[in-house]
Amino acid sequence: MLFKIILIFLLAMVLVGMIGKVVFPTALDRMKRKALGRGPVCRACGRYVIGKSCDCGKKG
Repeated sequence: MLFKIILIFLLAMVLVGMIGKVVFPTALDRMKRKALGRGPVCRACGRYVIGKSCDCGKKG
């Protein structure tokens, strides 16, 4: 009995996932891009900014 309940729950989760993928196909891609986005980068030299200014001397 417990096995049937677990199996039905897992199948329901698979169904919800498949429906979500059909309805919102690009949502996962947007989340990945947002999470992997670049940190603050200096506009002058393109290096990552640590602190308030870049090593190149310009505020970026």
